[in-house]
Amino acid sequence: MIKSSPGLPLVLVVEDDKGIQELLRFTLGRGGYQPLCADSAEHAETLLRDTLPDIVLIDWMLPGRSGLALTGRLRNEARTRGLPIILLTARGEEADRVAGLEGGADDYIVKPFSPKELLARVQAVLRRCAPEYVKGTLSAGPVELDTVSHEAHIEGRRITLTPTEFRLLRFLMANPGRVYTRQQLLDNVWGDHVYIEDRT
Repeated sequence: MIKSSPGLPLVLVVEDDKGIQELLRFTLGRGGYQPLCADSAEHAETLLRDTLPDIVLIDWMLPGRSGLALTGRLRNEARTRGLPIILLTARGEEADRVAGLEGGADDYIVKPFSPKELLARVQAVLRRCAPEYVKGTLSAGPVELDTVSHEAHIEGRRITLTPTEFRLLRFLMANPGRVYTRQQLLDNVWGDHVYIEDRT
């Protein structure tokens, strides 16, 4: 069974709207998570046979079987019962929120939502349900990185980093002992929506 890389929680995104799926993938990637996307409940179940994510984001209104039905199925299976689940939906009425939470979701986000709210809710659910994946500090030799305050220190002395430098250092420190190609670094740190010159 595949697990996420150390320090980078794996997020399974189950969303059939390609635009929203891409927004979620981009936001989560920039937020320090590894997004894995599925466009239906059936696709998600196929991925879950080989991959155990750290948290699952599920759209309620999926084609075929609904996100709420998928949530219930995950809760009924021993292997996936403990997975943190957040439902995403345009259904914002109290009765819908209650149904989602009673149906097994740990949290409920109403569309449209801001990227900041999404990341805050993912972090909060992980903190409650899987605190081992919420790392406040990364260390490598004399270097310490605070992923909450976005501060970096070398031997206790604070150093100034640009946002991109911080994301790059965080990615490398969260994945020690691994070698990445230039393209992998660009995809994981810069994202594929940003124009990058050949010499970057």
